[in-house]
Amino acid sequence: MAHTREACDRSMDAFDASVAAFETSFVAAGKGATMFNRKIIDIARRDVDSSFDLATSLAGAKGLYDMVKLQAANWRKQVDALTAQAEEVRALSVEATAAAAAPIKARGRN
Repeated sequence: MAHTREACDRSMDAFDASVAAFETSFVAAGKGATMFNRKIIDIARRDVDSSFDLATSLAGAKGLYDMVKLQAANWRKQVDALTAQAEEVRALSVEATAAAAAPIKARGRN
């Protein structure tokens, strides 16, 4: 009977540790989602600012040629910005996923 009780206690301890690991993982996932949302908002703000910069530049254009030239330069700038933004989001996703998975991985090693 004592062995059964000890086995049950060990099982409950392991279960409690697993639940704690999942709780820590969920907290990390929530923080990752918050960081991700903030990054998306930051990117949107930068894109809006860029649009206003273009509008200001176009307002000062001296003709169709200048407007086309400014628009082409803006497109190149936007493609570069989009590439950088995609990398920022990818890196943040990898970081958030790793942080959320770490407690469960650590629990699996024990």
